[in-house]
Amino acid sequence: MKQGTKILTLDNGYHLWTNTQGEGDIHLLALHGGPGGNHEYWEDAAEQLAKQGLNVQVTMYDQLGSLYSDQPDYSDPEIAKKYLTYDYFLDEVEEVRQKLGLDNFYLIGQSWGGLLVQEYAVKYGQHLKGAIISSMVDEIDEYVEHINALRDKTLSPEAVAFMKQCEANNDYSNPKYQEYVQVMNENYIDRRQPSKLYHLKDLGGDAVYNVFQGDNEFVITGKLKDWHFRDQLKNIKTPTLITFGEHESMPLATGKKMAELIPNSKFVTTPNGGHHHMVDNPDVYYKHLADFIRQVENNTFNK
Repeated sequence: MKQGTKILTLDNGYHLWTNTQGEGDIHLLALHGGPGGNHEYWEDAAEQLAKQGLNVQVTMYDQLGSLYSDQPDYSDPEIAKKYLTYDYFLDEVEEVRQKLGLDNFYLIGQSWGGLLVQEYAVKYGQHLKGAIISSMVDEIDEYVEHINALRDKTLSPEAVAFMKQCEANNDYSNPKYQEYVQVMNENYIDRRQPSKLYHLKDLGGDAVYNVFQGDNEFVITGKLKDWHFRDQLKNIKTPTLITFGEHESMPLATGKKMAELIPNSKFVTTPNGGHHHMVDNPDVYYKHLADFIRQVENNTFNK
């Protein structure tokens, strides 16, 4: 596959931005989070893996409604009903795979992308050589409990009460509320400051994010509040790496439980890493990833 940018035209007529970096016979398809996030934290993935002595061709893409890809008019109820679903984004991964000509490949997903990896491994696992679930749980209730405990630990009781009042009033744009969100971000999402992922201008994707997540990482008011996948983990047959940051928003106990339930899987953590631990501590993050790929390639990966 050629390096650089390629625009895919989906069967539905929309266009997705893709970009491929690196060389070699090992192929890794990278899914971003959000939903409504974008590819940016994967931009140096091929380079980071090369630093670990592993040549991998990495392809990333912006999902429908994100950054460089098409932005449907989600205010149209029919468009929202059709495209703001789990099934749409899962099947989009499969269509991207087909149009890129990938097979026997590795799939990595961060956060929301890790949800898609779990679903893909169950429905389309015959195409996978290995799966990497990066910072995503299988049971959203455990995340909600954990993130509320982190907020209680990190902020004063007065600050937490203020945030809850804003949430009850749907006053998410309140400047003081956003200040507290930023404190949480710097402790558990982007621990390396200033974050490489901050921008002068909002990059969009909010329409998708708001429907599934809500206003921010610390409240779930959208469709994700009903995410429960634990009973399906036993059906993931491909070798699987589960990787969390040691200081992130997702509960490590859940990641460990997932590794117990997925038949051929392993759980690792990144020191000093938050939710975006591939940016916070890339040396460790990509060593874990390179070690996993090598072991799968050598048929030495086992639980």
